[in-house]
Amino acid sequence: MTGTTRPNSRTIFGQEPAVIAYVMNALLAFLVTIPALGLTETAAGYISTIGSGVLALIVAWQTRPWVISTLTGAVSTILTGVSHFWLVLTPAQTAAFILLLSAVLGLVLRGQVSPKSGPVAHVVVVEEKLS
Repeated sequence: MTGTTRPNSRTIFGQEPAVIAYVMNALLAFLVTIPALGLTETAAGYISTIGSGVLALIVAWQTRPWVISTLTGAVSTILTGVSHFWLVLTPAQTAAFILLLSAVLGLVLRGQVSPKSGPVAHVVVVEEKLS
């Protein structure tokens, strides 16, 4: 038996780039509602919407097929902006909506995409020769 190890390139978010990015989006939605930060509702809306867009781009870059990630990210970013600027919601309701949106889209996207660069851990290929 001979064993060979093939190193794979690492991704920014490891094995689950989509899930981790949507968790970060939910965390951002929570952070902008903290009164101690002193953000106005408009500033919180801009930060949350731009953050959602940036995380969507990162997920699209880190996963394949990128089209699914891009469409899901666009929906997330648009709905984040709509919740902040067009719906009549309190900051707490907006944060709860974005948390729910992140959870649902993260779960839906997780089954449809895979990391672009493959597994993070080294893969050991074992060849067995029969004599």
